[in-house]
Amino acid sequence: MPVASRISPRAPRPRVELAGAGARYRWGGCGRGRSGRRGGSRRVATVTRARPRVGHIQFLNCLPIYWGLVRSGTLLDVELTKDTPDRLNEALVAGALDIGPISAVEYLRHCDELLLLPDLAVGSDGPVLSVNLVATRPLGELTRVALGSTSRTSVLLARMWLAGAHGVRPEYFTCPPDLTTMLLEADAAVLIGDVALRANYEAPRRGLGLYDLGAAWRDWSGLPMVFAVWAVRRDYAAAHPDLVAAVHAAFVRSRDDALAHVDEIAQTAARWEVFDAATLATYFRTLDFSLGARQVAGLTEFAARAAAAGAVPKPVVPEFFAD
Repeated sequence: MPVASRISPRAPRPRVELAGAGARYRWGGCGRGRSGRRGGSRRVATVTRARPRVGHIQFLNCLPIYWGLVRSGTLLDVELTKDTPDRLNEALVAGALDIGPISAVEYLRHCDELLLLPDLAVGSDGPVLSVNLVATRPLGELTRVALGSTSRTSVLLARMWLAGAHGVRPEYFTCPPDLTTMLLEADAAVLIGDVALRANYEAPRRGLGLYDLGAAWRDWSGLPMVFAVWAVRRDYAAAHPDLVAAVHAAFVRSRDDALAHVDEIAQTAARWEVFDAATLATYFRTLDFSLGARQVAGLTEFAARAAAAGAVPKPVVPEFFAD
């Protein structure tokens, strides 16, 4: 670390403050006065270090959390990368991000490298509205299903649900998430995010079957579905536990603040989105951004079923970052 050589072995341990321009080392003590002798004036040295590299899902489902981060000023203290879930997955696993959201199945595949941040997730306890399977024919007649390329957890859920709950094992292929294009080559399509949210309105008008996969999982397992979690790289957590704790606390505060202002967020977002404010408010209230005992039970059950299907190496008991 660049500052190590500037701190004497006897110096007090640095403490971190998250403040507008970024995290800073600060330490104090009796320094040398102008005469060079100890006992001179007290000094405080400030050395800037890199801000945490944090990911953010660029879908409407994470807009409330982003709104809270903007409102609190937290964005000044992190290096934020906004992208699709699949690209954020890759960045966190590769070490290009330190902290961020990751698809539940990718966390399960890389749990030896990651720790979960407590009480933060994107999921639902029933319908989710933005994770759907859209079909041109009854589920039992499906022969070919298109999987949206931005999804990991949802496409695995669709495959397991079709096989386990309906005994259907169609051919699958991956393609960009455009409903019309997908259905040109398939009987059904799995969509997530804003495209899936629009499908709630498009599918009935086109006479298509619509299956909410959050509701499907709840009916199948009796538990909430966790689609994405927030995680930190284990090596980063070991090196910078103070920064991780500060970022985690900021995200929880931002989430809570946003949930107290859902109607305001929906009104603002509706100016730029194709959905009206009432639709967005309903959607934001449908989502579950928590990760309590019941949600962890749902994640653990999903891990067990994914392991049984050969989609992850082993069943996983989630491990959490502790301040």
